[in-house]
Amino acid sequence: MSTRNLFILSLIAIIAVYLYVFGQDKTIQMIIDEYLLIIGLLFVSIAYGFFKFKLKGHPIMRFTQNNLSLKTTIVFFLLFQVIDYIAEDGFIGMISQWLLYWIMGLIALLLIETINYYKNYQVIYKK
Repeated sequence: MSTRNLFILSLIAIIAVYLYVFGQDKTIQMIIDEYLLIIGLLFVSIAYGFFKFKLKGHPIMRFTQNNLSLKTTIVFFLLFQVIDYIAEDGFIGMISQWLLYWIMGLIALLLIETINYYKNYQVIYKK
């Protein structure tokens, strides 16, 4: 399964859980409350789209980056879930952070890809 499909399915699951636990009004309010991160995600997406468009038709090299394994990512997620469970007063507070984690994960993924495209852009156009 591709990363893109994983992010889409996880967003659907998060919204479904939010609607079930919090109801429609609170879910919409929780999404609106993350407007700064959504704006940041928009800017990173625009930069990603720009470099992807500029490099269309060129071979893309994968520069080595410190990629975390899936196991490490899951351990971090579980650790943060335990911390949120304690800090946010239980299960409801813990799941209220899921959208924040989802947006931050998407920003991190797009930022890593944008940096890779930027490095390719430098190699191709700075000859």
